[in-house]
Amino acid sequence: MRIAMWSGPRNLSTTMMYAFGARPDFAVMDEPFYAAFLAASGADHPMREAILATQENDPDKVAQACLGPIPGGKPHLYMKHMAHHMVAGLPLDWAKDCVNIHLIRHPARVITSYGAKRDAMTLEDIGFAQQARIFDMLGGLVIDSADIRADPETMLRRLCVEIDLPWDSAMLHWPAGGRPEDGVWASHWYGAVHRSTGFAGPEGPLPELAGDEAALADAAIPFYSALHQRRLTP
Repeated sequence: MRIAMWSGPRNLSTTMMYAFGARPDFAVMDEPFYAAFLAASGADHPMREAILATQENDPDKVAQACLGPIPGGKPHLYMKHMAHHMVAGLPLDWAKDCVNIHLIRHPARVITSYGAKRDAMTLEDIGFAQQARIFDMLGGLVIDSADIRADPETMLRRLCVEIDLPWDSAMLHWPAGGRPEDGVWASHWYGAVHRSTGFAGPEGPLPELAGDEAALADAAIPFYSALHQRRLTP
């Protein structure tokens, strides 16, 4: 089984990679198209030069790796993908051979979390429109990070049933610290996950946004809501 997990930034995506990576039957990939996205788009992201220097820049070679031999001879592969990385010119046909899952989070929470790491955001930066486009192209399952954090075991068991994967309680816990598969960008983005040994508890009330952030959330809500209606429920 090859899982392509699609999300935007600050979406519980790294935690989910750690959950699947805790299973002995899974290898994981961390945002394999990141450098290809930076090369194609020219986007100015934190650690841009280090990412370009340490990861494959050719999107066709990345696509081949996604369908190539699974690292470590494991039977299954979990791939953490950012929807906003898949700009024009980057291939998506390879994902038709994968189990596609779409991880979503309310825009207000994404914007609040991402804004703590970036000075400015656009709709393209947070990936909601791109994720909707990818869902329209590939289909797949939808799961909301709020449901996972509210009851990790129930939701992960439900997800495993849907994709015909045996349940493994190892998904609920992992050792503190990083993983060898972490991208070089982990030092900037993954601090909370590296301190964790499992899923954080339920999130509190939605953050209150104002000004440009509120307008950005309003633009993202229709894309989020359309996927939210299709989500797996407990």
